[in-house]
Amino acid sequence: MEDLRPRIARTLRREREAAGLSVSELARRAGISKATVSQLENGAGNPSVETLWALGVALGVPFAVLVDQQASAPTLIRASDHSGVPSAAAAYSATLLAASPPGARRDVYLIHADPGEPRRSDPHHQGTTEHVILVSGRAAVGPADAPIELEPGDYLAYAGDVPHVFEALAPGTSAVLISELR
Repeated sequence: MEDLRPRIARTLRREREAAGLSVSELARRAGISKATVSQLENGAGNPSVETLWALGVALGVPFAVLVDQQASAPTLIRASDHSGVPSAAAAYSATLLAASPPGARRDVYLIHADPGEPRRSDPHHQGTTEHVILVSGRAAVGPADAPIELEPGDYLAYAGDVPHVFEALAPGTSAVLISELR
């Protein structure tokens, strides 16, 4: 699998230019430094999940657009080869497994998390629903004001356009997360 940095650099520059934004304006809208945007467009730095979400929101594109690997052949992602994007605020990383193809609106992620600071998410685009299937460990997931404890095999769907949380309650917690925009 291609390293994320060149993929993010290529996509970020393409989306910024398509939106007609300068590096400075994108940085302002995303609430991050101009230097960070420049570094990312040059394939340097290791962006957090929060940084990529902020850039996606500022550009009006889903997170998946910034990290998706376009492929015409079958895509195999071995568990040992995950190149996830880490969170800056929690022991949490997200690996995009499948981005939504044109005309459809769903992205599939594999989540790995450990106990510690929960991964708190701001609301995504209006009409977003998140689906979580817990694979291992235990986690409190869902609306930030009323998360639900999940065990392996449990499925939960909740509104992703309101503040929500993913908190690992056991080491080695993993889940499949599907983000769907209606």
